[in-house]
Amino acid sequence: MNVYEQISIGLYMLLMIAIGFYSYKKSSRSSEDFLIGGREMSAAVTALSAGAADMSGWLLMGVPGAMYYSGISSVWIAIGLTIGAFFNYVLVAPRLRVYTEVANNSITLPVFFENRFRDKSQLLKFVSSVFILVFFTLYTSAGMVAGGRLFESAFEMDYQTGLYLTSFVVVLYTFLGGFLAVSLTDFVQGTIMVLALVIVPVVILTYTGGISDSLRVIATKDPLNMNIFRGATTVSIISLLAWGLGYFGQPHILVRFMAIERVSDVIKARRIGMTWMIFTVVGAMLVGFLGIAYLHLYDQDTMNAFDSSKQLSETIFIYMSRTLFHPFIGGFLLSAILAAVMSTISSQLLVTSSSLTEDIYHAFFNKTAGPKHLLLFSRMAVLVVALIALLISLTPRESVLNLVGNAWAGFGAAFGPLILLSLMWNRTTGIAGLFGIIIGGSTVLGWVYIPHGYKAVYEIIPGFILSFLTIVTVSLLSKPVSKEINDEFKRVQNIRKDPLE
Repeated sequence: MNVYEQISIGLYMLLMIAIGFYSYKKSSRSSEDFLIGGREMSAAVTALSAGAADMSGWLLMGVPGAMYYSGISSVWIAIGLTIGAFFNYVLVAPRLRVYTEVANNSITLPVFFENRFRDKSQLLKFVSSVFILVFFTLYTSAGMVAGGRLFESAFEMDYQTGLYLTSFVVVLYTFLGGFLAVSLTDFVQGTIMVLALVIVPVVILTYTGGISDSLRVIATKDPLNMNIFRGATTVSIISLLAWGLGYFGQPHILVRFMAIERVSDVIKARRIGMTWMIFTVVGAMLVGFLGIAYLHLYDQDTMNAFDSSKQLSETIFIYMSRTLFHPFIGGFLLSAILAAVMSTISSQLLVTSSSLTEDIYHAFFNKTAGPKHLLLFSRMAVLVVALIALLISLTPRESVLNLVGNAWAGFGAAFGPLILLSLMWNRTTGIAGLFGIIIGGSTVLGWVYIPHGYKAVYEIIPGFILSFLTIVTVSLLSKPVSKEINDEFKRVQNIRKDPLE
């Protein structure tokens, strides 16, 4: 790694640690401050934090690589995600912000489910917290692996050295500053990501002669690059669009909506968040797509190497950052990949530790624990979860990576239908929610691991549909909700500011 790149990466990591120390004092009053920032997040921080937590390293590596390798036909997943993110802001964000505060100030999803349905058995909270604990520990581990691999491939460092370095920085600022540190670092990381994904395509265009000349070169290399239906079937297009369904059930994104200061700020957060998402996703696609023209014109050897390996083509953003810019600027651009990886790790780490603290320890082992005690346990939980994830990351197994690859579908199918129905349909019952979580999550796992002939269908589709139908059916067959719960539901609807205004 060039010395200028080392300086840029070093400055970026020092900034993340500095934010952790800055957030320490403001996150040291109670576990609520540590885990949800005292519900004082601004619209801008909420929007960029949600976006950065959502978009991991796949945005700067997977998306450009797919666009380079397959052409414009890779756009379907981006369309699905953008639509899903928009409706998450419209349908879920304002209702969830109000309801989680009204429902006994719930600061985690499992606690919200319990309070929303007055589930005295605590089964709903326990089952949902187990889903979060297991899947997010593995999810965090995969993020650490991605950080180690990034240092290994992009920065020419030993895998374990990169793993330890990534883990140390993320754990330190998360341990110190909790949700506030995670949100503020996500804000900075989101800013770096959008700047990088605007700058790189613009500079590529100055080399390729502009949009029209670039498109001509891309079509000359392979006319199929311009075909949006290249290799696509109806099933594959629906499956790619269905990625958007996953947004309704992602705990690390939904917790941002719970933490925003005022429900009226959701509208502003939506505008900022969707603008950020469009710029970053389109920018990432353009890096790969315009990269076809650049390599065809200037570097045939690298083009042949990328053409021969889909995995290698995912490094096109790294290649462009190093080829087109001074090493110091290139290092800043490369830190955008690290930012994407770190923002997702810290968000998953915090959600997992919050589930361990509030949903398991406080609920089942120490119901009388005070704010300071829970705060200390929350910080210790960050270290415990991080240590387990780090141990898994030392010898990454394909099964773990496969599980993480399906975690988006798992969370989307397990929690998405229940989130939507609990916020929008007053007839929803707690027992129905419990069955919906189990059916949705189990369907995804079964679809992935049980052999069958429908693997082309993305597993979130059957999981989401079956979970939704289960909740509706069981709710209609079970005892109606009490007048108290129904009155609370109506009160939430009355005080919720219309998100379409």
